Amino acid sequence: MVSLNINEYQTQLPGLKAKTNEKLKEQTDAFEAIIIKILLDKTISAEDPLLPKDPGREIYRSMQNEQISKELSGAFGYSELLYRFLTEKSLDKDINKHPNLPIV
Repeated sequence: MVSLNINEYQTQLPGLKAKTNEKLKEQTDAFEAIIIKILLDKTISAEDPLLPKDPGREIYRSMQNEQISKELSGAFGYSELLYRFLTEKSLDKDINKHPNLPIV
């Protein structure tokens, strides 16, 4: 079986530049933050004795969950999994365009 070392050849491919990889990582982290926010919205109950029962409570809770999800993004592994999947797909596409690229 042929193994493919992505890290070694990633910088050599024209479609996978460092800026593109940084932007992709930011987007996968943002996607993970959305997933975490949805989980927080569903799991954290609205009955909190520290928050008063007023019309702004739901807005505050949503903002709080959004901030927590942004801080937690990248820690659950969904972002890294998606990032690796997308870079491998891109690498496969580039390898098909550049058949002379060595595979290790």
